[in-house]
Amino acid sequence: MADNPAEKAAREQLEKDREVLERSRAEFAERTKGKPTPTQEENDLAVLGAPVFEKEDDGSGPDPNINPRHQEGRPGGTYQTRHATAARPATPPPRRSE
Repeated sequence: MADNPAEKAAREQLEKDREVLERSRAEFAERTKGKPTPTQEENDLAVLGAPVFEKEDDGSGPDPNINPRHQEGRPGGTYQTRHATAARPATPPPRRSE
């Protein structure tokens, strides 16, 4: 059992998995650097009734998920829409008196 090919393949796969895990942890650490927002001081002020409108910058930079073009004002559409008018209700037939 000195050179079992299954054990060798398992050790290689384990080493690859560890490398991927370390890379993932490093990327996570890079994405989450900075300080929490709101800060503890801001939370304490809010509990005591002081409104906190401006939060401290957490150092993470701009949000990559926000597209500023979606926030720009644009003129309305210039196309003509159809206007439908409801049909008049049908009048019931006159009643026969017997």
